[in-house]
Amino acid sequence: MLTMYSTSWCGYCHRLKSQLDREGIAYDVVDIEQDPKAADFVMSVNGGNQTVPTIRIVPTDGSSEIVMTNPSIIQVKQALAGSGVAG
Repeated sequence: MLTMYSTSWCGYCHRLKSQLDREGIAYDVVDIEQDPKAADFVMSVNGGNQTVPTIRIVPTDGSSEIVMTNPSIIQVKQALAGSGVAG
């Protein structure tokens, strides 16, 4: 499962969403301004900052989750390929 933590006004988020859509990669979007727990998670993995887009990939094989901040579409595809999560 791929989750993108985002905000409604984030240009980098809009760009990555468009790229994921073009590649046919399924994802869920969580707006950190609407979900305090999501904001807490984003801050916990970004040194206290609410940096978006933050991507979280939970592998299907039970291995450790993958978290990336402001990744390129190539980085996302590589992480998905190695995680057992279908794109």
